[in-house]
Amino acid sequence: MSEFSLPLGFQASGVACGIRGDVGRLDLALFVSDRPAATAGVFTTNLVCGAPVKVCRERVPRTTGRAVVINAGNANAATGDRGIADARRMTDAVAKSLNCNADDVLVCSTGVIGRFLPMEKLEAGIPQAATALASTPSAFDLAARAIMTTDTVPKQATRSAELRGANGTKTVRISGACKGAAMIAPNMATMLCTIMTDAELTPTEADAALRVSVNQSFNCISVEGHTSTSDTVLLLANGASGTGLLDADSRVNFQKLLDEVCTDLSTAIIRDAEGATHFITIDVIGARTRDEAFRIAKTIADSPLNKTAIHGADPNWGRIVSSAGYAGVPLREEDISLSINGLDVYRDGAPLPFDPKTVSDSIRNNRDTHIEMTLTLGNARIRYWTSDLTAEYVRLNADYTT
Repeated sequence: MSEFSLPLGFQASGVACGIRGDVGRLDLALFVSDRPAATAGVFTTNLVCGAPVKVCRERVPRTTGRAVVINAGNANAATGDRGIADARRMTDAVAKSLNCNADDVLVCSTGVIGRFLPMEKLEAGIPQAATALASTPSAFDLAARAIMTTDTVPKQATRSAELRGANGTKTVRISGACKGAAMIAPNMATMLCTIMTDAELTPTEADAALRVSVNQSFNCISVEGHTSTSDTVLLLANGASGTGLLDADSRVNFQKLLDEVCTDLSTAIIRDAEGATHFITIDVIGARTRDEAFRIAKTIADSPLNKTAIHGADPNWGRIVSSAGYAGVPLREEDISLSINGLDVYRDGAPLPFDPKTVSDSIRNNRDTHIEMTLTLGNARIRYWTSDLTAEYVRLNADYTT
């Protein structure tokens, strides 16, 4: 049974309705609030975006959100007007099962692009998912499993704390589930995430808090640099904890909890990246601005040469240093220092003597690899996560639809 619990007033379910074609494989999830919830969302920046993204953008932020329905196995992207109509039909079916307004239901889809949804299967499966709704950890686990595609594990996170609002101090919980293993790149990718909390927030507060958290978590991960059509992060806050609107200090603490949940979920995607053998953390320190630090970190992360070097435990630090030089950030070689797994290899624009075998062994013998680039330009910094690039990744994506 899952160790992760839903916040008060939320239920979830995961069922098999045959979208994937695999008998009994879960492919449809519901997340439902028993009362209206302040709802916000952040979506892909890809101009070719899925029909569910277009529908959700029309519906958030709002004060009356009730549910999120997600199917796996078909992205409902690049499907034209029919795709939008089908996404709305999914929300209509949920609304009918829950006796709520269809505009209060949000929709996500993940899977192969360019294929129409099998609506007869979805419209048969959605009432089953509604009947299966429960507030138990096992129901939350089934929902997390139902949204998986090439993921190898479900991805969930929970935080709770005592927070104070207009009605006093209460326990508040934030819980989320996401999916993603490839087509991952800022600003988000084939990544779907539903976050629920029993805190009370206004839609404006929910939207602002979500954007802060996404910016330092889901927007700081990359598997291969491919921005997808479908990424969506949704936040529903239903107030069931009874705090009332949070005071200023508790809003700060809520933000910290939300940051932690988003970081847990986003880094779980990188740890489960397709074919990956290494989880790579990149710290860029001493940039002029966060944006410049971000551009350097992203350039390091997206380089196939850097990713394959890590896969082969090759301490080829020159590739990493050169990445900073084409990131579009004004700098000199003398501004750069670099360490790999805490071992200094380059300082102030000059190579340092080091034992290549020691650095290589530190990469080969550990799944986690830490790259730290220190600049002399300012005080801004960023942390970014990526994975190595392996032959297994190539195989999985070469054979994805065949």
